[in-house]
Amino acid sequence: MSTLNLTGVSRWYGNVVAVNDISMALGSGVTGLLGPNGAGKTTLLHMMAGFLAPSRGTVTLDDQPTWRNPEVYRRLGLVSEREAVQGFLTAYEFVLASAKLHRLADPAAAARRAIDLVELESAQDRRISTYSKGMRQRARVAAALVHDPQVLLLDEPFNGMDPRQRLHMMQLLHTLGDAGRTILFSSHILEEVEQVSGTVQVMVAGRLAASGDFRTIRRLMTNRPHVFAVRSTDDRALAVALIGEPSVSGVELDPSGLTVRAGDYGAFTRALPRIALNKGIRVRQLVPSDESLESVFSYLVEA
Repeated sequence: MSTLNLTGVSRWYGNVVAVNDISMALGSGVTGLLGPNGAGKTTLLHMMAGFLAPSRGTVTLDDQPTWRNPEVYRRLGLVSEREAVQGFLTAYEFVLASAKLHRLADPAAAARRAIDLVELESAQDRRISTYSKGMRQRARVAAALVHDPQVLLLDEPFNGMDPRQRLHMMQLLHTLGDAGRTILFSSHILEEVEQVSGTVQVMVAGRLAASGDFRTIRRLMTNRPHVFAVRSTDDRALAVALIGEPSVSGVELDPSGLTVRAGDYGAFTRALPRIALNKGIRVRQLVPSDESLESVFSYLVEA
């Protein structure tokens, strides 16, 4: 089993801080790196893979620094977000080239095994330029797995995959994690992380906002205060009725309707129909107004 350790890691470009003082330890199993676009996930993965030097702090794989240490690539595989795939090659040729670069004893056999793992054997002799985005992703995963690494880093690996491809890739990551591999994949989609990983690291604006199992992170997200825009046939009467509701922390009335702040999402959405029915009010619109990923993750930082 291999372990990735980050201690006080920061990375900046001039006056721009991309990653700010992150510490974490990653062992066997699957970990999700969750955060909105621009949170610093890719920069963090590149430092883990030894492609970038930390501006401050240390990144080690089994107590060895990843930066300027080619030996780590014997135990580490990376699937970057950027597609760097030579379209004139077939998938088999592409994966075989990776096997030869790793100087494997039997590169052809290793390439075939990796292609079988990602279920590309039926298309392995087609040029990658003819592949869908999801198929190209699987070819890149095969190239990263060809040397059987103990650590696998994947940046948005499910991009472009159809539901069947996505399900298979999730099952593959589960299998690798259960076999003792250390796997970290980044995503900005909460449901992807829920399906694959037991442990979640949440990044916002370069910082580690939350860390724990998925249920803990989901609870933090759903139990946060929520803001709703509400329109009805009698906004004033509805506002008066909602003020007395325990799940409601504030109500504002303006010409466009109501802005309701609720401390408990579930309790409020159950209470609103009951209150409206009792008062003979018809609700015309109920829209969460703060449901962007950025607002959700920002709440985690503040919390």
